[in-house]
Amino acid sequence: MRLVRRWLLALLLLLALGPAQADRWGAASAVPRRIVSLMPSLTETVCALEACDRLVGVDRYSNWPAAVGRLPHLGGMDDPQIERIVALRPDLVLAAPSSRAVGRLQALGLRVVVLESRTSEEARRTAEALAVLLGQPGQGAALWARIDAQVQRAVARVPAAWQGRRVYFEVDAAPYAAGRSSFIGELLQRFGLVNIVPAQLGPFPKINPEFIVRAAPDVVMAIDRNIAEMPTRPGWSTLKALQAGRACAFTASGYDTLVRPGPRLGDAAELVADCLGALR
Repeated sequence: MRLVRRWLLALLLLLALGPAQADRWGAASAVPRRIVSLMPSLTETVCALEACDRLVGVDRYSNWPAAVGRLPHLGGMDDPQIERIVALRPDLVLAAPSSRAVGRLQALGLRVVVLESRTSEEARRTAEALAVLLGQPGQGAALWARIDAQVQRAVARVPAAWQGRRVYFEVDAAPYAAGRSSFIGELLQRFGLVNIVPAQLGPFPKINPEFIVRAAPDVVMAIDRNIAEMPTRPGWSTLKALQAGRACAFTASGYDTLVRPGPRLGDAAELVADCLGALR
């Protein structure tokens, strides 16, 4: 009776997760042994839940941990390699809602679970949903507790002078920004930073470059190649943050860590803390 109750609670959790959606088999399905993950953050979460050995294929951009580099890489959200995915005989496919693979794989009879993590809360729920799917109820919450503790330690070592300072985090040079309601924006808020991009614009809005110039952030954050070319953009050379060198230029690997809503969010917080601590 205790085991039945445990799985019933797990099923109710999965169905209540909102953006983390249960498939039609629900938590009562056989525990998956052959998993294809079509999203880097989902790949990383599976591995953080100590189920990396169940992965048989991943998307083009999954590159952490290093072990996934040996797996077949099966395209991206816009060009999934359907035939190769089917040939791997997965008993579970993990995907984002925007992936073109979802409907096609479901039509072929594959079990597909769709999960999305735009905010920190959604990322937590995704971790808990994956733990349930992997037959490990409770491990998702434990994983998230460790992540949260790491974030708290990172926040604690940033000088208080950064409290209330204005920040611009660039996701793409278009430019697309991380808004206040995104998991990145929420992480920056924990450091006491004020995002220049208001929450009503959404998690990752495309921004008019003139808006950023007028907002005059105190610090800018982006992948290093974007930071390097920012002064060449019309009007951006006037940004005091760039003039004073108050920029966090993340390496490609560091940037990956920051923009993936998964188990490395604690590492992302460490990267932000390292940068802020080094700036004046």
